[in-house]
Amino acid sequence: MDNANSTHSTDIQQFYARHMQLLDRGEAEAWARTFTTDATFAAPSMTEPVRGRDNIAAGARAATEGRAAAGEVHRHWVTMTTARGTADGFETVSYVQILATPRGGAPRVHLSCVMRDRLARRNGELLVAERRITRDDRPGD
Repeated sequence: MDNANSTHSTDIQQFYARHMQLLDRGEAEAWARTFTTDATFAAPSMTEPVRGRDNIAAGARAATEGRAAAGEVHRHWVTMTTARGTADGFETVSYVQILATPRGGAPRVHLSCVMRDRLARRNGELLVAERRITRDDRPGD
C-alpha cells in the first residue's frame, strides 16, 4: 500500500473509532456532529430514512435512553472496512457487530450488520453524508 492510501486508511479507521465511541458513551449530540447537516441514515428498523443531523441526534438520544432503561451497555465494533475514493471523500463498506452487556451479565452479540457509508471531507474532517445499514439476520433488507 502506498503512503497516501495508508494515510487514508488510518484517517478512516480513526474516524470510525471516534464516531462509535461517541455513540457508545451516549454522546448523541457529539455523535450527530460526525454527520453532514443534510445526512441520511437508513436502517431496517426504520420505515423511512432519517434525514438531517438534528433528526439523527434525536434517534441517538432515544437509543441511548432505551439502552439505559434496559440496563445494557452497547459497543459497536467496526471491522473489515473497505474504502473507495470519491471526489469529496470515500465510499466505505464495513461489518459491524454490536455487543450488548447487561449489568452484571455476560456480553452477547446483539446484532451483526453491514454498514455502507458515503464519507465526505468537509474542512479537512470526515463526516458521514449517507449511511445504509443491512442486518445479517434479514438478508432481504
